[in-house]
Amino acid sequence: MSRDLIREYLIYLKAEKGLAKNSVEAYTRDLKKLEAWCERTGIEIVELDERDLREWMTDLAVERLNETSRRRYLSSIRGFFRFLAMEGHISADPTANLMTAGKTFYLPRFLNSAEIEKLLSAPDVGTKNGLRDRTIFEVMYACGLRVSELANLKLAEIDLESGILTTTGKGSKTRKVPVGASAIEWLRRYLAVRKPKDRVERLFLGERGRPLDRHAIHCIIKEYAAKCGFEGVSAHTLRHSFATHLVQNDADIRSVQLMLGHADISTTQIYTHVTSKQLKKNYERFHPRAASK
Repeated sequence: MSRDLIREYLIYLKAEKGLAKNSVEAYTRDLKKLEAWCERTGIEIVELDERDLREWMTDLAVERLNETSRRRYLSSIRGFFRFLAMEGHISADPTANLMTAGKTFYLPRFLNSAEIEKLLSAPDVGTKNGLRDRTIFEVMYACGLRVSELANLKLAEIDLESGILTTTGKGSKTRKVPVGASAIEWLRRYLAVRKPKDRVERLFLGERGRPLDRHAIHCIIKEYAAKCGFEGVSAHTLRHSFATHLVQNDADIRSVQLMLGHADISTTQIYTHVTSKQLKKNYERFHPRAASK
């Protein structure tokens, strides 16, 4: 569906707006980047809201794009969503309140420790689905996995004895990630109630023993986040929380890079911006001479 809408918009740009070939190619590249992000997060383009787009812009921020590039991306998606609204594909334009002025730097949305505990405790673990959902949250937060990595995780890729899981990320690159004691305990509990006939390779299953896909996992997380009263929380928020909490507790950035599966350490360094912002906030709150006279 996303590709059809993008194709429809590009035809509109060429046929009705008369844009030059180079301009249309630039729009194509920008929208394909958004489409790829939607595929990774399991969200349809027509379902994106302002919070989702801010999450996407956070991911763009880690690429260290300059101000001109960020403005171009925003211009591309604004035009696209205005077109979707005009054609009746969506009821409201989610880009209406996105800002472009200044050197806006979108820091990742992450949960603090108390919020993490609230989210982890939200599922009813007395039910099979609730136990599964708690285990999903525990593994994502313990390992910093992308939602696609979690959806594709296989039983054989988890070694509970050694506390290590193997995952395949972007570019088909495989990495090993430590699994904390809490996540291991919940994995054991979840596996204990998994039906013996569930011989599917994938770890997390939905109805009728079918593997959960990215979209299903994304919806599960959004549903529990809404129940907890958290805004702007997505599957990616757990990954951001994992990395932020590691950096806040003095984990070295190289280790965090390896666990996240970032090809370039500059991508990981966005989390130092998050913690620096928090440090400044704490300084201004607690230091007796920080407040302006």
